[in-house]
Amino acid sequence: MALSFFRKEAATAPTGNTSEIEAFLKGYSIEVMPRTAEKVEDFRAILPRGTRVYIAHIDGTPIEDMVATAKRIGAEGFDVMPHFPARIIKDKATLHNWTARYKDVGVAQGLLLAGGVAQPVGDFATSMQLLETDAFAGFDRLHVAGHPEGNKDIDPDGSDRMVMEAARWKSAFCERTDAKMAMATQFCFESAPVIAWVDRLAAEGIKLPVHIGVAGPAKLQTLIKFAIACGVGASLRVLQKRAMDVTKLLLPYEPTDVVAELAAHKAKKPDFGIEQVHFFPLGGIKTNAQWVTDNGGASGQPANAA
Repeated sequence: MALSFFRKEAATAPTGNTSEIEAFLKGYSIEVMPRTAEKVEDFRAILPRGTRVYIAHIDGTPIEDMVATAKRIGAEGFDVMPHFPARIIKDKATLHNWTARYKDVGVAQGLLLAGGVAQPVGDFATSMQLLETDAFAGFDRLHVAGHPEGNKDIDPDGSDRMVMEAARWKSAFCERTDAKMAMATQFCFESAPVIAWVDRLAAEGIKLPVHIGVAGPAKLQTLIKFAIACGVGASLRVLQKRAMDVTKLLLPYEPTDVVAELAAHKAKKPDFGIEQVHFFPLGGIKTNAQWVTDNGGASGQPANAA
């Protein structure tokens, strides 16, 4: 889920209008895994009060670890949204068990997605199949995945026909139910394709608000590795071009430019479909949170800031 990056050569002020960036980053969300969450002593020291924290469920992670992480982060005052990857859930009984465990520790939100494994381990292959169950009764918010640059796992021919069809289905599901939904996207590395994609959703009557994925500050090598693994599309050229310059290869990158560009677009067009920013902290959650603190004004101040 991705966007464009800025080279950090010195401690300089962020490009763009700072008030626009602050408004754009308000209410941002961020993603962790149980093992990365363990490295954070207290999330209140790095995240604004009430931040939504997604917990990625990687294949092989015990549900006990997921629930324990959700309980801990929720107790520190944050909204917790665990992943529900359809292809690693064996059956309906397993799904009900997971949702019941999460509800027992106060979780009422979930990100439903197909998941990164090639073959389903059981009865589910898509997030739509999960939505059609009654397992999420009592949840007040359900997010689904979005793909600004398409998804070759879903559309091997390089089109976005099936991706868009799924988006229309999910939007219709939201309209015919009382579910509060949004589309959390894969990250990409340019703002122009994102803007065009969000406008296209609106033109096709897809009404799900977009929580745009942004890759947090990280080394170039790290970004390229994750971008290839996650199937990022043509915007990967931004990183590939930079990688050809050996003088830039070891420099850290930040999402300053793309955030500023999208913030400016949102300021000019308040009805533009991006509702919030969702960060993928590929260079570490503390590094990502510090970048938002430094660039987001009041929107980035940690809960326990003086």
